[in-house]
Parts: sequence; C-alpha cells; structure tokens
Amino acid sequence: MERLKRYNDYASYLKALFPHRMQKITIHAGFSCPNRDGKVGYGGCTYCNNQTFNPDYCTPDKSITQQLTEGIDFFRKKYPDQRYLAYFQAYTNTYGSFETLRQKYEEALSHPLVEGLVIGTRPDCVDNQLLDYLQELRQSHYIMIEYGVESTLDRTLDLINRGHSYAVAEKAIRETAQRNIETCVHLILGLPQEDENEILSHADKISTLPIRCIKLHQLQLIKGTKMAQQYQEHPEWFHLYSADEYINLLVRFIERLNPDFVIERFISQSPKELLLNNGWNLKNYEFTDKLEKRMNELNIIQGKHFQIRKI
Repeated sequence: MERLKRYNDYASYLKALFPHRMQKITIHAGFSCPNRDGKVGYGGCTYCNNQTFNPDYCTPDKSITQQLTEGIDFFRKKYPDQRYLAYFQAYTNTYGSFETLRQKYEEALSHPLVEGLVIGTRPDCVDNQLLDYLQELRQSHYIMIEYGVESTLDRTLDLINRGHSYAVAEKAIRETAQRNIETCVHLILGLPQEDENEILSHADKISTLPIRCIKLHQLQLIKGTKMAQQYQEHPEWFHLYSADEYINLLVRFIERLNPDFVIERFISQSPKELLLNNGWNLKNYEFTDKLEKRMNELNIIQGKHFQIRKI
C-alpha cells in the first residue's frame, strides 16, 4: 500500500507540471545587492555569506551559457533525457537595468535544454516593467520568482538588516501572483529573539498569500558574518535548535501551513568548514526521513490545523 503523502513535496509538483525529469542549474550572473552597495544599506543581511550555496562551477567570471553547459554536463551523465531550469541564485537577481536583466534571462532561455527560469531576489527589487516582461515570458516558459522574506516580523527584519518591511514583501508577492507568475518564499526559522509562538505565526501570515512554493531552513551561523559576531556577544538572543527540536518545530509549523503550498525544502546545509557551530551531520534525505517518521507517529498532515486567522 502506498504511504500517505503528508505534505506537498516539490518533486511531485515538478512531475505533475512537466512530462520529463527537471533539474535546476544554479547560475551566478554577477549581480550585487542594494543592501551591500549603499542603495538600501551596507554589509548585507547579518547572516549572509553566498559561499554557502554556490557550486564550484558557478562563478560570475563565466558566461551564463558556460555555467549552464558545465552544470548540464554534470547532471546529464546520470539523467541524459532530463531538462533544466536556469536558477539565478546568488545575491539579488533582479537588481540591474531592465536591459541587463532581459539579456541575461534570454541568454539562459536560449539554451535548447532550458525550459524556464527561477529567479532569486528581494521583494523590494521588482517593478511593474520587470513583472510585465516576466508575464510575457510566462506565456512560453516556466517562470518562478523566489522572494527572500525570512521573517514576517518587522523588528526581526530590522535586526538582521534586511532593509525592507514585511508589507513590502506582501505587496511584491501579490503583484507577482496577479500576473500568473509562480512565487516561492524563503523563511528562516529560529532567527534571533524570535520565540516559538512567533515562529509559528509566520505560517499563519504566509498562508494568507498567493504563493506556490515555500522554502524553509534552520538558522545556521556562518563564520565571518555579522550574525556570528552577534552570537558571540549576545548568545541569549539565540536558540540554536537540535535536529530533533527543529523537527518538532517543523511538525507544528507544517500543520498550520496552507495545504495548497508546495514545500520545496526543510533545511539548508552549509559547508561544515563555514559553520560556527558543528551542524547536525545529517544528509538532507536523512533529515527528511526523520521528519516524515515523526509526522507519521503524530498523524500530522500539512494544513491539519490551517485556518485563515486574523493577523
């Protein structure tokens, strides 16, 4: 008997959407961030170090075509018939002139094996001209915008130096969805000075928005970041969850989450040598297995306690 699927997983979402296997190829397109160059602020978000998620081939000195070719050559050895989504990941991938953005996106889409774009950005870095253009691309390609929201509490957004409010995120998400562009939201669970009830309230607030996917991950302290310094100076601001504690938090979060959302990930794994703390020494699939086992034990399914609450 097939086991009950207790949450909407990303692999099943892609399988239902495309007739063939899909894989993201990460691209570093050489963008900066308004939170680094002074337009919004300096120093970036307090937790940020882009070294934590860029693969080795992914460097801005290579063209987008070269990065795609190297990434695809790696994956097609195992899956020769799969197709790809160009994932503009590093920094803020809508932060540039419209013509620059158009050229970079269309270079990626010109690859014969690329069927769409996934664009990681900030909610304060989209405008009507860009969204209208992406709406046009949406007619012939898969387009998703991933918004870094991280928290729904403005005091937290101030503390981590995001440079925008939660209201800005809500506005960008709604304007994107109005154009039938898929949206994904990033949240970090366990940011400093947020208690468990506040973390769970993120599920309530996010669940009211027109979102397709959500990415969750635990707080990790990366060496050399402002947040790592804050942890050393103010450890009382932080609760660094063990894997089991985080699983228990996730179970409660998922049961409050809109059941229509697709959950793309639960954790993020930064290179161990960059972590201030030791991490959990769990592979992604091992963590997911533990989470699913816990959900089975408690008979939890996504959205079990979902309701539209007055926020």
